[in-house]
Order: sequence, then structure tokens, then C-alpha cells
Amino acid sequence: MYIGSTDNRGLHHLVWEIVDNSVDEALAGYCTRIVATLHADGSCSVGDNGRGIPVAIMKSEGRSALEVVLTVLHAGGKFGGGGYKVSGGLHGVGMSVVNALSERLHVSVQREGKVHEQDYVRGVPQGPVKATGKTDRTGTTVRFWPDPEVFPDTSFDRETIVNRLREMAFLNKALEIVLDDENLGYSYTFYFEGGIVSFVKHLNHGKGLVNLTPFYVDRQVEDTQIEIALQYNQSFIENVLSFANNINTAEGGAHMTGFRAALTNALNRYARKAGILKDQDPNLSGEDVREGLTAVVSVKLLEPQFEGQTKTKLGNAEVQGQVSTVLTDGLAQYLDENPPEARRIIEKSLTAARAREAARKARDLVQRKSLLESSMLPGKLADCSERDPTKCELYIVEGDSAGGTAKSGRDRRTQAILPLRGKILNVEKARLDKVLTSEEIRNLITALGTGVGERFEYEKLRYHRIITMTDADVDGSHIRTLLLTFFFRYFPMLLDEGHVYMAQPPLFKLTKGKTSKWVYNDQERDREVKAMGGKVEVNRFKGLGEMNADQLWETTMNPQTRTLLQVRVEDAAAVNETFEKLMGSDVEPRKKFIQAHAKSVRNLDI
Repeated sequence: MYIGSTDNRGLHHLVWEIVDNSVDEALAGYCTRIVATLHADGSCSVGDNGRGIPVAIMKSEGRSALEVVLTVLHAGGKFGGGGYKVSGGLHGVGMSVVNALSERLHVSVQREGKVHEQDYVRGVPQGPVKATGKTDRTGTTVRFWPDPEVFPDTSFDRETIVNRLREMAFLNKALEIVLDDENLGYSYTFYFEGGIVSFVKHLNHGKGLVNLTPFYVDRQVEDTQIEIALQYNQSFIENVLSFANNINTAEGGAHMTGFRAALTNALNRYARKAGILKDQDPNLSGEDVREGLTAVVSVKLLEPQFEGQTKTKLGNAEVQGQVSTVLTDGLAQYLDENPPEARRIIEKSLTAARAREAARKARDLVQRKSLLESSMLPGKLADCSERDPTKCELYIVEGDSAGGTAKSGRDRRTQAILPLRGKILNVEKARLDKVLTSEEIRNLITALGTGVGERFEYEKLRYHRIITMTDADVDGSHIRTLLLTFFFRYFPMLLDEGHVYMAQPPLFKLTKGKTSKWVYNDQERDREVKAMGGKVEVNRFKGLGEMNADQLWETTMNPQTRTLLQVRVEDAAAVNETFEKLMGSDVEPRKKFIQAHAKSVRNLDI
């Protein structure tokens, strides 16, 4: 209930909750350094140099405040008088939830000249809080072992934690955050004097810049602190990240509404004042002024109202006006003081406006097609008979040959097949007007039924499972990456709502006598061959088209036996960076990525 799930995402939420407590100490002005450690035994610890959790006996509870914080919901310091002014965390329940979901937990508090310690097993204290030594330092360290009875996989992912800790350091300037991995033998240290300005520069690293000097404003409006940094690059992609009390508000909210409106108004006002836009010219749209924009919007407020337990949308209505006022005033001053930068930004937006008009004409064509009856759907689409979208699946299949096999083997009632000819256009390198010149992409958009861009209508989605089914080789991986890039850039809501999946076709068929097994990688093949013993015939499938219709159904399409991987976006900044690196126009970052990961390559076709 409190961490959302017991999968990898929920497991890492335990780490975020303890880190959030330490960051709250930093926001209150008492902590300058946080150290997270991935221990060799599979546990994780987080320590800080804050004040240390109080350990005195609470009269109302008859036990230590530390034990109350670790066992009672909503007992954290962020509630009630004298609590934190600004805090993240799971509504103040973080520490006790981590304790309840851990097989073991050890806490050590340095406070008032003493070291205080306590141990727990599955949330139950193994004794009272004890003073175990003297110290001249202050702070709290929590070490926990995730409960394998709760989490199927208790292995922490280093890269996931690195990305999150780096993000936290960006959002809290001059806060040092360290990740120490005992299995690596070295640590990562993040410290940014520039805060979110450094964040924007990091996101734009290696890209052609429009305004060399990032815009930055930091203002307090009543009880809300507002920080905004933005910089334009030469790409066509908008990359705006928003945060409330250090929590990534992926669905935006009031602060993003205020940001978008103020950005559009400020740039239009400047463009007319500078004579770049004439009286007869139409205003730049929000879409125009956000092309190539990289921005970070961070607000810190007393009582954030998040929509939903997972906190992905900020609901405080007053923040919209506060952000709008701060950005309007700050950006107007920046544009007036930097005329060359301002002109380049406006010219970039004007170019986007011309391309938008061309895209509108192309999009209208696609939109009209998608509104027609199913008889007018793309000719290659073999549609299903079911008309309830929640029961329908669309398989996007690599090649006509595999498409023919899939059409023969499918469940015609619920499964539709759309074959693709070759590799679709790399949308990372093209504007929407160019993207919509691709027949394959137009067919895909028409099949989905939602339209695209400003005219996207989620409720018209014709299939609630969209499944990429490509060969288990390098070309197949490339086609799948092109498709995922397309969905990430133009249909993010389909990813957010969990509609996009990847099929997992087998790579080998193992046969011994009348016994057959399907396996999906080299390691599984070797293990099964050894287990089957004797002479085993090994057949490798080079492509889906080599399989018979009944084999494709049995292994990859039958809901009772298939494996589907759901595509989710956990860290938008990291995913955005990866797509730009792998699929963007700049070759150098891609070259460095290949060099760095060359030794990790599997399934290399030579």
C-alpha cells in the first residue's frame, strides 16, 4: 500500500524513504552530508550528519522517541509543531514502513554526546534503545535488509540508485551525497554548488546550445520557495522536469501549469516588444516555445497536496500563480539583459512554428484516416473482431513474413497484427512534420486511433495492449528501440498507463526424442542441454518467420504460456538521456557509450 508494489520499484522505494529523511534534515539546515552504502551482504544503509533522531522517552508512549518513529505511522518529525517546514517522504510514514518490510533493521543515532543503537526483526524491536558509546558527532544511520518474504528480488540496482542520488544532489545545492558500493571498491560523490543550473547543464551536455547562459531564478513567495532553470538546445525535444519538495512530479500539476503559461506569455511579449513578431503575426504557441527546451522547475512548500499515493501530480492551486509570477518577472529581466540570447530563442521558436504548421497538415491527414471505419484502416492491419479496447491487443511485428505467421497463429477475436516493413524512421532526429511523412508510422498512428500531438485523444485508443514482437537478434533489438523511441517521444501517456509491452520470442528449440523445450538465451540453452543430458538437438531461430504458426502461438502469443515485458518509465531524466545518447544526431556520446559497455555485450552478431 505505501510503497506501491513489491517489485523492483517498491524495493528501491525503501532506499528513497530513508534518504528522504536525511534530505529533510538538510532542508531544515542541519545536514550537509549523506552517505548511502550498498553492503556486500545485500543490505543497504543510509547515514547523515544531521541532529540525530530524538531518543528520549516519550511520556505519552512510555518508550523512546526513536522506537516510536520506527514503529508508529505518522510519528515522524515532519508532523506537528516544531516539525520540518518542508519535507518529502511518504506522508511521514517512511521509516516505520521500511522497518515493517525489512527482515532486519539496525539504527544508530549519534546525539547529545552518546551513540544510541537498536535492532529490529520484521518491525519488532529486539530490545530497548541502548547507549553504546560516546561521540562528539551527531547524525543517524539506518541499515536494513529487505524482507525476501515480501520482495521476490531483494537485489538493489546500482545505476537506479546512482541516478536518484545525483538528482537529489542537483535539487539541493551544496549538499554532498555519496554512494559507496562494497562490491565495487569505490564510491560516487555528488555535490553541486550550482544546483538545478548544474542539472540543466548536465541534461544538455554534448548538445548544440541556443542560449549559452542558462536562465535561473530563485525566489520565495509567501511560504513557497521557487527555483527555475532553463536552457534551449538545437534538438526538437522538450525535456522539462518538475519537482515538489524534491519529489519528481512526473504528471506535473499546478507548478507546471503556471510555468508553461508564463513561458509562452513572456516570450510572446518580448518578441512583440523587440519587433521580431509583427502586429499581423500570430502568437507563438506553447508547443513552439518548448521545442528544444530543457528546464527544471523545483518548488518547496509547507503543505504539498499530491494527487494519489505515489505523488506524481501537485495539486496546490496557489502554486500556479506563484510560479507564473516568478517566471514572468525573472524571464523578462533575463531577455532584456541578454538580447542576443533572447533573439536566438525567439528565432528557434519561430522555426518550430513553421514546422508545426507543416506538421498540422500532415497530422490532419492521419487524423482523418483514423476517424474512418475499420474498413479504411491500414491495408496491412489484420484487425481483431472484439470491439472492447480493454480486451484487444495489437502486435507490431517485424517483417511481412513474420506478420503472415502471426496472422495465421493469432487469436482472431482479440489479437490484431500490424507488420512493419524494415526499420521505421528514427524519430529522435526528426520533427513531427518529417515523422508523419513515413508511411509505416502513419499506419501505426492510424491503427492506434488516438491521433498524435495536440490532437491526441487517449479515450480513442483501440488496443489496451500494444506489443512489439521482433526477432531475437541485433536487427530486431534495433527495430524495438526505434519503436520505443517513437512511443516515448510521441505517446508518453501510453507508457505511463502501462499499455506498451515487449514480446519475448524464444531463441532456441531443444529436442531430445519426443521432448522439446523452448529457451530464450544462451545461458538458458546451456543449462537446459546439461539438464536434459545425452544428445540434444539444438535449433536456433534467426527470425520469427522461421517458426510455424502453432509454434509462434505456443511460445510468444498464447496468453496462458507467453512472457510479456511491460515497458515503464521509472526515471524520465535517465530515459531521456539514454534515448538522446543512443538515437540522437550527436555521434560522440554514442561512441563513448559503446566503448564503455563493449565488454558487457551479449548476443553479438558477427
